[in-house]
Amino acid sequence: MSRPLRVAVIGSGPAGVYASDALMKSGRDVRVDLFEKMPAPFGLIRYGVAPDHPRIKGIIKSLHRVMDKEQLRLFSNVEFGKDLSIEELKELYDGVIFATGAVGDRELPIPGADLPQHWGAGEFVGFYDGNPLFPRDWDLSAESVAVVGVGNVGLDVARILAKTADELHVTEIPDNVYETLKTNQAKEVHIFGRRGPAQAKFTPLELKELDLSPTIQVVVNGEDIDYDEVSAQHRRDSKITDQVCQILEMYAMRDLQDTPHKIYIHFFESPVEILGEEDADGNRKVVGFRTERTELDGKGGVRGTGKFTDWPVQAVYSAVGYRSDALPGVPFDTKKHVIPNIAGRVILSDATGDESAPHITGLYTTGWVKRGPVGLIGNTKGDANETVACLLEDFDAERTFTPTKLDDDAITALLNDKGVDYLTWDNWHALDAFELASGEAEGRERKKVVEWDDMVAASKK
Repeated sequence: MSRPLRVAVIGSGPAGVYASDALMKSGRDVRVDLFEKMPAPFGLIRYGVAPDHPRIKGIIKSLHRVMDKEQLRLFSNVEFGKDLSIEELKELYDGVIFATGAVGDRELPIPGADLPQHWGAGEFVGFYDGNPLFPRDWDLSAESVAVVGVGNVGLDVARILAKTADELHVTEIPDNVYETLKTNQAKEVHIFGRRGPAQAKFTPLELKELDLSPTIQVVVNGEDIDYDEVSAQHRRDSKITDQVCQILEMYAMRDLQDTPHKIYIHFFESPVEILGEEDADGNRKVVGFRTERTELDGKGGVRGTGKFTDWPVQAVYSAVGYRSDALPGVPFDTKKHVIPNIAGRVILSDATGDESAPHITGLYTTGWVKRGPVGLIGNTKGDANETVACLLEDFDAERTFTPTKLDDDAITALLNDKGVDYLTWDNWHALDAFELASGEAEGRERKKVVEWDDMVAASKK
């Protein structure tokens, strides 16, 4: 075809930006429109990374370089399914790539999970990262807290709970988060993992950074440092796993220090129940967390030992994985919480791997909503390349949409006709400058705007 390939990408987090980048690097004449529900772009990087991890947030600089390209336009404050439908996109684009990520929390399926002081880690992350869709304050009255899950999100939650508000004030946290963190009563944070050190999903740097604060000591019980042959082989096969185990062993060998905050990492403790009781006013509250001791089974898993421990905690955070949400008019696998696909092509069946499952013409997916919330941000590039390769192959074979409105201004005309108050890349630069100036006035790099309407207003200054 002599005309440009036109693609709509839904979601402006790393997955959406990497897909856009792959399209623009394909050597084709392409036009990419990136749609974002929030007033600001960057998804997980803006709203899913702890504020005291500026190294990871530096990824935004590389995403900026992608989004500065002429072939790419940003339309934020635009919600798919509400402001735009698949039928409308079919008239404007050859294909649609869904890159909506995962922000919900997977359930912790144990008794007591309905107690009011049990939260999904994603809820807390949404709070301290200033996501306007999450609460503005938080109950931080618990002196002892349980965190379920031995991945980086669990580390982030534990570290934010253990640090002082003043330590975090130098970051981009909003004023409401700082004021709430000043009320934090947590002295002990207990992280629980069902299996052993070699099965932990930490990355070495994040695990090592856990102990950098002078107010925190990380404690590991020497009895939890245990490996069977499968675990030992895993260490030999993976440099990252071996580094994680070495750091945990170092934590286990140290003497206990007199620090005001402790983070205890417990292995071989499987969640059984969140214990609760009613107070004098009839309000239910968390009073403990029950685990069963496990042991390695020699096959890469663990088995229960029948030994139970009740840990006296007043709050529980489950960091057992994120969950994607279904999109209007798009197939969704409710068990795996992903858009069913083969190599990024959206399929009618939720049976992944079935090469005969019919591909829905013109629909594609990438990132966590494609494969689930696993892997690092960099893994998303491989996802994007695979998906874009499928889209290009289909376009060449004329197996994509056949858009009838090929004018570059057709999408802006549609949004204007519908009264959608969309924002552009220039608007993001205005919001970015506003947040940087707000932070500079207080000797900080940035101060994030939280309220939705305030973000929109700052984007128009």
